[in-house]
Amino acid sequence: MAKVVVYNKEGKEHGSIEVPDEIFAGRINQDVLHQAVVMYQACLRQGTASTKQRGDVSGGGIKPFRQKGTGRARAGSSRSPLWKKGGVVFGPTPRDFSYAIPKKIRRAALRESLKAKYQAENLLCVDEMKDALKKTKDFAKILKALKLQGRIVAVLDGSDKSIPRVSRNIPSFVLRRAQDINAYDILRYKNLLITKTGLNNLLERI
Repeated sequence: MAKVVVYNKEGKEHGSIEVPDEIFAGRINQDVLHQAVVMYQACLRQGTASTKQRGDVSGGGIKPFRQKGTGRARAGSSRSPLWKKGGVVFGPTPRDFSYAIPKKIRRAALRESLKAKYQAENLLCVDEMKDALKKTKDFAKILKALKLQGRIVAVLDGSDKSIPRVSRNIPSFVLRRAQDINAYDILRYKNLLITKTGLNNLLERI
């Protein structure tokens, strides 16, 4: 069984948790991670780019000039894409880029992302923060004691309800619940800070 060291809020070791080898050991499945990340990124796309085609541009309707005898190229509408103020050919229109992958692949991607953080030694497990905190600087002191550098995504399930309030103004820090976090959230941040309760909840999901 693999072990995850547990720290207290002072940054000192406070025991360990045994985790199954089938989740935290072995080769990381890059293909599963790639499928999940591309899907999550596609779901984040707005898809609001829009242009007007010749049928959407105001004006036109009447034939600009007679078909023959003018010496000019024939034209049927002044809103042709060839004309100034005409429509756009094959331009972007609002669309939904999101799609879904099978639930088993999403679950496998979450498992592989957790394994990647563990093997890279960027997973830090802490005790639940039961004490109520009043100010952001109090929570910042805890992060400093834990010696976390870089972008942090945290799963602090089981901690006091004041944690979301005191942590929201800390730059490069994002708080997620174990039931909501996905593989893309874990991979896009350097460090994963997680409580024992949060880790157990994640292991139940995968």
